[in-house]
Amino acid sequence: MKKVYGSAAEALDGVLTDGMLIASGGFGLCGIPELLLAAIRDSGVKDLTFASNNAGVDDFGIGILLQTKQVKKMISSYVGENKEFMRQYLSGELELEFAPQGTLAERMRAGGCGIPGFYTKTGVGTQIAEGKEVKAFGGEDYILEEGIFADLAIVKAWKADDTGNLIFRKTARNFNPPAAMCGKVCIVEVEEIVPRGALDGDAIHLPGIYVHRIIQGDHEKRIEQRTVRQKEGA
Repeated sequence: MKKVYGSAAEALDGVLTDGMLIASGGFGLCGIPELLLAAIRDSGVKDLTFASNNAGVDDFGIGILLQTKQVKKMISSYVGENKEFMRQYLSGELELEFAPQGTLAERMRAGGCGIPGFYTKTGVGTQIAEGKEVKAFGGEDYILEEGIFADLAIVKAWKADDTGNLIFRKTARNFNPPAAMCGKVCIVEVEEIVPRGALDGDAIHLPGIYVHRIIQGDHEKRIEQRTVRQKEGA
């Protein structure tokens, strides 16, 4: 089964449809599938729902799809750093389903494991619990959260072999593995594709059974907030 494609546009060919649910990996601007997001923008597909830790910034990450108004709804745990996101949400142009960070990761993982729902204590007694089933376990209340079953997962990894075995680097591992798991189709962009057998089996973070298509490319790796300190004596 061929998994390696020549470009993001090729890998997305025949997969994108209006109104689909896309799970997108990354944490802040770390480990986001920037090449695939740009190709989705260029495709013109619209009315998308994204399940992602955040929406990037105004001109990078999912933010570029907010600029073109291709996103209808965000399922996110952090919504700062993006003025266009704020503008669209406050004006009623963008739907938002807010999910605590751990809950969002577990909803993705649950979907990847075929689990339709689970109970969690996170959010009990807050707006997060509104409209959700509440059940007591051991005298404590828990709310029912649904697993995420995405039409498409787009993620970024550090290394892959041609079968789709993946290794993520540091913080980029935060949301990428569960996002990859929950997609009916999973497309991955990587910095390097290595020969089959080159990856240490014990070092693989996500097995290739979850991965359908792979591309290799160059990445900007933008820093979300750069903080520097003036040199002493300067």
